Order: sequence, then C-alpha cells, then structure tokens
Amino acid sequence: MFNCPLETKFQEAWSQHNYIIYVMHGQKIWHTSHRSYELQEGDCVLVRKGACIVEQFFDTPFCLIMFFIPDDFICHVLKTKSSPIHPSGEKYQPIIRIDKTQSVEAFFQSMIPYFDTNRAPDKALLELKFRELILTIADYPANSELLSYFTSLLQEPQSIALERVMEENFCFNLKLEEFAQLSNRSLSAFKRDFQKLYNTTPGRWLMEKRLHHANYLLMHLGKTVGEASFESGFENLSHFSRSFRQYFGITPTSVKQQIYA
Repeated sequence: MFNCPLETKFQEAWSQHNYIIYVMHGQKIWHTSHRSYELQEGDCVLVRKGACIVEQFFDTPFCLIMFFIPDDFICHVLKTKSSPIHPSGEKYQPIIRIDKTQSVEAFFQSMIPYFDTNRAPDKALLELKFRELILTIADYPANSELLSYFTSLLQEPQSIALERVMEENFCFNLKLEEFAQLSNRSLSAFKRDFQKLYNTTPGRWLMEKRLHHANYLLMHLGKTVGEASFESGFENLSHFSRSFRQYFGITPTSVKQQIYA
C-alpha cells in the first residue's frame, strides 16, 4: 500500500513486472504510448510491464495497493487452474481494466489488515494471496481482455514478445539493460536476439524510431519542441535538437516554423 508523494506533475515510471493496482482514494492518469487512462477511487487494473508517464493531481492525496507479479509466476498459477483459460482473440492494451466483482472487492479488503501492522506476513502466506488474486480475476469470463493477455504469456513466441516490448516502449527513456529485463533476457541475449529480429543494433533502431516519432508529434499533433523531446524518450532538449538536426538536416524549431509559415 502506497501513499504517493505529490512532488511533480508528471513522473516517468517503469516496471519489469506486470502489476495490479487497486485505487483506495484519489486520482491519477497513466499515459502510455497508446493512450491515457484515468484511474480513480475503486478502480482496479493490470498495468503491463513497461514504461509510462504518470500525471498527478495536487488537490487530493492518492493511495493505492499494488501487486508486482512476474510473468513466470502468472504462468505457473494459471497452469494449476482446474479449468484452463482459452484465448478470446481480444486485443489487449498496456493497461487492462479488471471487472470489480464482489470477490475482487473482498480480496483487496482482506489485504488491508496486513498493512496495519509492523510485522511482515509470512512469505508462504503472501504467495497464497498472490495466487488467490490471479485465480480470482482469471475465473471471471467478463475479464476477456485480461484473459487474452494471460493466454499470450502462456503461448507467445519469444521473438514476438521482444518486438512488442520494443514497439510499446521505444518512446520512453529506458536503458538497454531495462529493455533486456522487460523481454526477460540478459543484456547479451537481448542484443543478439534484437540483431536477428531487426538486422540492426538496439541503439540505432531506438534513435531512428524516436526521431521519427518526434517529427510526427511536431508536424501532426502540434507538440512543442520540449514536449516532442520528452514524449520521444530523449534525456534532454539539447541532445534531442542535436540528434534531430544530424538525422533530418533541419532543427526541430525550424520544423515548427515551417508549419506555421
């Protein structure tokens, strides 16, 4: 259970594990490469592993319960399920809403007493609670998007998993080591598999992908140079401007000037 400090309006965040959120109170917006998701009191979602930008609101505190769950643990629990899950064919997003049944509500209410004591629960008990959570949400057919994602964890080839990780997270300022962790690989294995898949190096691919994304933001979405730099994963504005000019032969500021000329 975490009471989030209100320090800055926007915060970059990433996790190498999927995590399930239950919002106790407050409001935040999770911005992903696909879309934005507003979470409010009582919402329950699974945030797929990867990066995002979290927008905070200073008029109210924000408190949530978070469960970080590795892929292999999810798969292990699902394989013990007496009735196997079947692929629904539904596409899944970076953030997947979980239908709040009475069982889900009761589960999170049952977790609150564990946070009201200074004594840490036994690890075996915690593992049982994690298993209970996964089985509870996987046992409800209305969670079809979630079940589709769970099925992909059981069946998805490693090459597709790597491609999905890159396409969904290239616009965030992650290190190669972090991309490797997201794809469940060592750094050397990540570089080797990336070369086979894309026939180029991760660094070169990321630079070109981010620059084209920034150019699109400038030309078609009306973003400022600073916004395009931040939303494309560059460390700072000077690095972005220098790289943009080297690649396109024109500065990002000149691109904006041409649009409004």
